[in-house]
Amino acid sequence: MINVSAEQFPVRKVTPTATIDTGDMLAVEEPLEIRVVSGTEGSRIEKTISITMRTPGHDEELAAGFLFTEGVIKNPGEIAGIKSEASVNVATVQLDANITPALSTLDRNFYTTSSCGVCGKTSMDAVRTKSMFNTGESNLRVPSTLLHTLQEKLRGQQKVFDVTGGLHASALFDREGNLTLVREDVGRHNALDKVIGACLRNNHLPLSESILFLSGRISFELVQKACMAGIPFIAAIGAPSTLAVTMAEECGMTLVGFLRDQRFTVYSGKQRII
Repeated sequence: MINVSAEQFPVRKVTPTATIDTGDMLAVEEPLEIRVVSGTEGSRIEKTISITMRTPGHDEELAAGFLFTEGVIKNPGEIAGIKSEASVNVATVQLDANITPALSTLDRNFYTTSSCGVCGKTSMDAVRTKSMFNTGESNLRVPSTLLHTLQEKLRGQQKVFDVTGGLHASALFDREGNLTLVREDVGRHNALDKVIGACLRNNHLPLSESILFLSGRISFELVQKACMAGIPFIAAIGAPSTLAVTMAEECGMTLVGFLRDQRFTVYSGKQRII
């Protein structure tokens, strides 16, 4: 066991010339139950609002980021405290007694798996969460030569991916191309919630001067979460979905896909690329 994020399993590796019994490091996947405690003093109510399959680690960031990107809370001051219990896979968020959380935004089935992200959402209206930040107003401009350096810089920081090959990563870069924050998880949406949760708790939102780099494809939910955090620029190794491009256009965001091998495709917001 390297840490809670990876674990060794016995395997049999078969090649054209040999069969070897050995060990293989796998990314850990376990459920996290996110609970919210709200209400005035003397009438506090605890409610489970999500169960997500995630890689253990940074659970408090994940819980905070999830509440923010789903529109349940609006700022870090609404959180009185967060307690994570890794042994039982629970993160409990205590909200300020004067806050009424927008739990109505969670109008959907919230059993979220690491692969599907937004499965179970009852309607598109339920996921078009309104952002407090106008990403279209960002004056961020990025040289195309800088974009080509992001993947290598991220790979240098993907410690768990190096031994498992089974994690997604979300990373923030500044306008000079410096890596400022990275999180890994079996769920791409969880990795991004961890990044945004860390920034929320450190009062670093909005992220109007940041580039978000994703290690895989670009889904609608990732664009929505980035918009909630005020991120104007998303680049990824993989492809976007049609709804991801539509959402990026609506939010005035730049969306770049297939960023690899000195090439990329711009799907929206081409004015930000020099």
